[in-house]
Amino acid sequence: MRSPFALIAGLPRRVRLSLYAVAAVILSYVALAPTQDVPGADLLWDKAEHGSAWTVLTLAGLALSTKRRWTIGVFAIAFGAIIEVLQAVMPFGRDGNVADWIADIIGVAAAYVLWFIARRLGWAK
Repeated sequence: MRSPFALIAGLPRRVRLSLYAVAAVILSYVALAPTQDVPGADLLWDKAEHGSAWTVLTLAGLALSTKRRWTIGVFAIAFGAIIEVLQAVMPFGRDGNVADWIADIIGVAAAYVLWFIARRLGWAK
């Protein structure tokens, strides 16, 4: 039986890129929309929300990517910085914050640790 990661890797590149783009668009909306428009906002500590969101985004990218997986992390870190700048300048009551960006970076690092473990266990390649 093939692993889910093998099935995902077998999808056409265009489909995999589209799925990742959808994940990034959803995260953009959640990060940039006014807080009152985001269901479940502030359920957790803000830094935990950032870290977990960027962990999920990075894991999705790692699962959907078949080559140059380091670029996923670079993109996610840059994306986090862009989101924080946009939050600082947009008039939606959001605050750009370096601490949030650091939480994003920790989330990216956590995703790579989880990916490494998945590879060691033979769940991913």
